[in-house]
Order: sequence, then structure tokens, then C-alpha cells
Amino acid sequence: MASDYARALGARLRAIRQQQGLSLHGVEERSQGRWKAVVVGSYERGDRAVTVQKLAELADFYTVPVSELLPDASPAAAAEPPQRLIIDLERLGQVPAEKAGPLARYAAAIQAQRGDYNGRILSIRQDDLRTLAVIYDEPPSQLADQLIAWGVLNPEARRALD
Repeated sequence: MASDYARALGARLRAIRQQQGLSLHGVEERSQGRWKAVVVGSYERGDRAVTVQKLAELADFYTVPVSELLPDASPAAAAEPPQRLIIDLERLGQVPAEKAGPLARYAAAIQAQRGDYNGRILSIRQDDLRTLAVIYDEPPSQLADQLIAWGVLNPEARRALD
């Protein structure tokens, strides 16, 4: 039976693989058979122990730091997450750089910090929006309205700020 940590590690492995748009079979194909779908699947289910060496090799294959494959072991990780706001990164790319430059740089920094390799959306916290409001020199609610008008921020975010 898989331990809680093995399942959490497997969930991280699966999340990174899926963020990169790979199926288990796709991993096997892209690795030219180096990583068998059955083996990676058993790691992801927590049915098979993964050595540190294999974990490092998988991180190299996915081109992510090893630390990104490890689950968060802190007790706070199980707590209810704060309200998140969703930034549409694809729409952000369509906003002129002179308007969206600070937000684009901030989003890129968050992606790098989190190791978020999705590339389509990014969840941010209300505190992030307050920080961005300082950068844009606007009240958070006014910035939220502007981001919603650009189509970058989900409209439900307005209710979360009230």
C-alpha cells in the first residue's frame, strides 16, 4: 500500500507531466523508451518507490528543478487555500506591452517561483493584486476592473475583492 508521501509525490509527478501536455505514452515516446509508461504510471500512483537518482533523472527529462517534483510537506499545505484570482496568460499576451508590462513581468516571476509550467492561466492571491496595485499606482479595486476590462482577470474576481 502506498504511503501518503508516495501518493503526494506521485501527484506532483503527474501534475508536472500534465502541465507539459504529455500522456504516459507520450513520455515513453518523447524519451525514446527511456521512461516506460508503466513505470512512470506506477511512480505517479505511488505503487513503486522512486529513487533519488531516478527522481533527478525525471526532473532532468521534464526540465524542472528536482524540488518541483517534491510535494510540500508543511502542515500548512493541508490548510484551506486563500481566495485566488485567475489571470489569463494568453489574453495577457494580447494586451499592449506598455499597459501590461508590469503585470507580465510579475506573472513571469510568480511562474518561475512556483515552477508553474502551464502557460495558459495563473492563479494569484489577493495580496498579489494589492502588490500590483502599488506598482500600477491604483487602488486594488480599480486595477481589478481594468484587468477585467482587458479580459485578463476573471470577472468573478471582482466579487472576491468586495
